Amino acid sequence: MLNAIVYKSTGSWYVVKDEHARVWQARIRGVFKVEGITSTNPIAVGDVVTIVPENDLENTATIVAIADRTNYIARQSPHNKNQHHIVASNLDQTLLFATLRDPKTSTGFIDRFLISAEMFHVPAIIVFNKADVYRAKEMALYHELHERYTRIGYQVLLSSTHTGEGANAVRTLLHQKTTLLSGHSGVGKSSFINYLFPEFQLRVQEVSKWSGKGLHTTTFAEMFDLPQGGAIIDTPGVREFGLIDVERQELSHYFPEMLATLSGCQFNNCLHVNEPGCAIKQAVIDGIISEERYVSYVGLLNDIPEHKY
Repeated sequence: MLNAIVYKSTGSWYVVKDEHARVWQARIRGVFKVEGITSTNPIAVGDVVTIVPENDLENTATIVAIADRTNYIARQSPHNKNQHHIVASNLDQTLLFATLRDPKTSTGFIDRFLISAEMFHVPAIIVFNKADVYRAKEMALYHELHERYTRIGYQVLLSSTHTGEGANAVRTLLHQKTTLLSGHSGVGKSSFINYLFPEFQLRVQEVSKWSGKGLHTTTFAEMFDLPQGGAIIDTPGVREFGLIDVERQELSHYFPEMLATLSGCQFNNCLHVNEPGCAIKQAVIDGIISEERYVSYVGLLNDIPEHKY
């Protein structure tokens, strides 16, 4: 038996690399239940697994066990809203690539992704990409968003493949770390990684001229080792990032600026909407918590069924 790391998942077969850097085509036998969650994919990229070689000549193996995960990022399955889809596991950080034009990433999407990162204890960094196509109004919006997210503790970068802006900053962040790359289709994350590491030759595609939306180019999540140490996990572009297993009472805990203020609320079960003596609402009035983030919170709260407490 050998220990290995999952580098790619195609749904039925997995590309894994063992401790001797040998690559295997592996499959699972039986049903895996991991951490008591219901997931559409029992094994994810980044998982540490135990394999038993089947055929040395063909480099095939069977996965017989999964090690405990240090963390993971999960989203609502696009096929079943009651199930998780684990995007990747055992991460040091995640980079969310966003764009303010061609296509435009909504702040609602950004906030949902950040909540998921907070839920699963993965440090998140926002990279606003395609800076070379931003006009004055997009740059004004960028500065507004930069201030909004940095003031609550997130690192925010501006980047461009065409000018190289932000390239060194992103390259430095990736060093010796396992980093998940995520974002809508068409935000240019694959292009930017190709700019940093041309040897990867990740597939890229232009934004649809008809719909203005990104086209899917990455079919499956895949990990790539970096030349100077560390790894990146490239993921399929996502149109929506549905949250799962978030209780109404706990949602504010995943907003860092709200978590720091919760103890001031009059009621322990305050949802920060209609309750008197709410420290969160007062912090919004006082300008300590941004009104936009509060509106985002209320919108997300309304999406969570009432029966979840």
